[in-house]
Amino acid sequence: MTAPVNWQKSSFSGGGEGNDCLELAATGAHSIHLRESDTPTTHITTAPVPLAHLLHGIKSGPLATPTT
Repeated sequence: MTAPVNWQKSSFSGGGEGNDCLELAATGAHSIHLRESDTPTTHITTAPVPLAHLLHGIKSGPLATPTT
């Protein structure tokens, strides 16, 4: 497997030093790597479709932030 080279920082993270954030990188069309900026040597790998399902669940499903 090819190691990620171009990590992209989440648009929700701050621009200053010490701001922990989620970063992602793609290797080819079928692998997406995710890592936290405070532990850059540890990352997980997934495919675009499962990641899209997770994000959809977070935004609109049972994982969504409850409204009060």
